[in-house]
Formats: sequence, structure tokens, C-alpha cells
Amino acid sequence: MDTSVLFAIAIVVLLLVGAFVLVRSRRQDSSEPEARAEDRRPSAESLRQRLSKSRSAISQSLSGVFGSAQLSDEQWEELEDALITADVGPAAASEIVGSVRALRPTDGAEAREGLINELEAALGDRDRLLRLVGSPAVVLVVGVNGSGKTTSIAKIANGLVEQDQAVVLGAADTFRAAADAQLREWGGRVGVPVISGAEGADPASVAHDAVTAARADGANVVIVDTAGRLHSKKNLMDELGKVVRVLEREASGIGEILLVLDGTTGQNGIAQAKEFSDAVGVTGIVLTKLDGTSRGGIAIAVERDLDIPVKFIGVGEGMHDLIPFVPQDFVEALLAQ
Repeated sequence: MDTSVLFAIAIVVLLLVGAFVLVRSRRQDSSEPEARAEDRRPSAESLRQRLSKSRSAISQSLSGVFGSAQLSDEQWEELEDALITADVGPAAASEIVGSVRALRPTDGAEAREGLINELEAALGDRDRLLRLVGSPAVVLVVGVNGSGKTTSIAKIANGLVEQDQAVVLGAADTFRAAADAQLREWGGRVGVPVISGAEGADPASVAHDAVTAARADGANVVIVDTAGRLHSKKNLMDELGKVVRVLEREASGIGEILLVLDGTTGQNGIAQAKEFSDAVGVTGIVLTKLDGTSRGGIAIAVERDLDIPVKFIGVGEGMHDLIPFVPQDFVEALLAQ
């Protein structure tokens, strides 16, 4: 057969193979668009949409204030009321408005700029990085029932895995029958092992086993889930203290004790945080469900009243919708016009 004919046949075959691969890849792409979209981290612009309920509540109240050529006493009161409605807290709202007013803004635009600066100052320049120290590093996660604790653990674990960290989860919630199964399901999705005990087992022993397993496997991080408990139940808080003592002994310290707070509870979360912090020394706050509430100002109230940094905020149900808390982005999203 002539070489030119063979060459032509080869070209046709290559084109057919290329077309087949292209069509197949397009079909695969079109069959998974929702999964990929869900896993994208929300941008700063997207954060405005995720916090739309809080932003709307504030902007509707303040549209007249920020659009004014001059500010009256009544408008300053409106500004304070709007912050209170967003759960910044009465004392904090009064102080912040007083500070903005002391700047003597000449119009609403200057008042808005002053408010942005004061809110950012209220949040301060805190260390918001997840503190991972020790080998393995230990992160203990606490909170009341229904706050989103277990799903937050899975999302934090997923973020660490994406940073090439080897993670082990400890299922120290041994009282709720479905807790172990729920954490195992999340562990399977993230691709990390879960260490658990029998139902009703001592939570501290499960935490101990998780650290031991992490060492044996060469894992970098252990994240320990705990039973959701009411902050007012002394016996349960004492049990949590035992878990902390065991982890401090076995792991030579705990890098983080994260308290998960449901953002929709507003000021009620302050009381929870105080009790947990007194019991176990909370080092960071995870605020969940902020996409479903108009009470986004709770982040400011928590930090002002408790001097504990907010480290993550939950703004959706996707795996990447638990995001690091960046005060500038947060304040801008709340006051976006």
C-alpha cells in the first residue's frame, strides 16, 4: 500500500480517537457541574450574597442614614438600633456609634466609612490561624447539640487534607447513637480514618485511642468530636474537662479547643461561650449558619465580650463553605451597598 495512503489512514484514526476523547470528557464535565460548584470556596464577592440576610437587615435600616447630607440625633439612634438588631450587642453598639460620632463625619458617606473602620477595630488584629502544634497536633471541638459541630469537623478536616495533612478523627461523642455513624460517613467522604468506641464508652478513652492511632499511622492532626451538651449541665461540663486533661497528658498539649456556635442563636451564644470557656479554656470560635440569619453581628459581640477570636464562619452547606474569618471581608460584606 502506498505510504501516502497509510499516512492518511493514520491521520483519520488519530482524529477519530481525539474526537472520542473530547466528547467523553465533555459528557463527564456536564454530568458533575453541581458537585464542582458546591466545592468551590466562596470569594469575597460571594460572601456578600451568603451574608445577604444580615446585610439586608442593616442596609434597610441605614439607607437613610448613609444617604444623608447631614446626620441628626435621630439618625444616630437609627444607626445604633441597626447594630443592636444585627446582634452586635447594646453595649458594643453604643460604644461603636459613639466612636463614629466623635469623628464628626460631615455626611452619611463619611459616617459609613467611620463605621467600617470602627467595626474592623472592634474585631482587632487577632491570630485567626488554626493552631497546630505537637506531634500529632490536637484540635478538640465542643458545643451544644444542633450547632453544626460534626459537619464543621468534617469541613475543617477536608481543608487540612487539601493542605496535604494526614488527619485522624476521634468520635468521642459516645452517647448519641447516630453520632459515630455520622462522623464515619463524613470521614469516608473526606477520606480520613475515624477512631470510635462502643456506645456509652468513656469519651476520654476514645480521645486517648485517637491520639494513639494517629501516632501509629504517622498522622499530623487529630480532631476530636465531643457530645453536644448544654452549657448549664455541670456534670457534662466536668466530663469534658476530663477529656481535656487526658488529651493534654497524652498529646503533650492541645493546639486548639474550638467552640462551635450556631449563629442563628444570636446573643444566647454569648452565655454558651462563657460557660464552655470557663470549663475548658476555648481558644477559638466557629460561627455556623451565618448564611441563614440576620444576626451576623454576633461575631463582633463574641470577640468583644469574651476576647476569643472567631476563626471560621459557616456560610453554606458545601464542603468549602466553612471559611477562615477575615474581619475586613466580613465587615465589607455586612455594609456593602
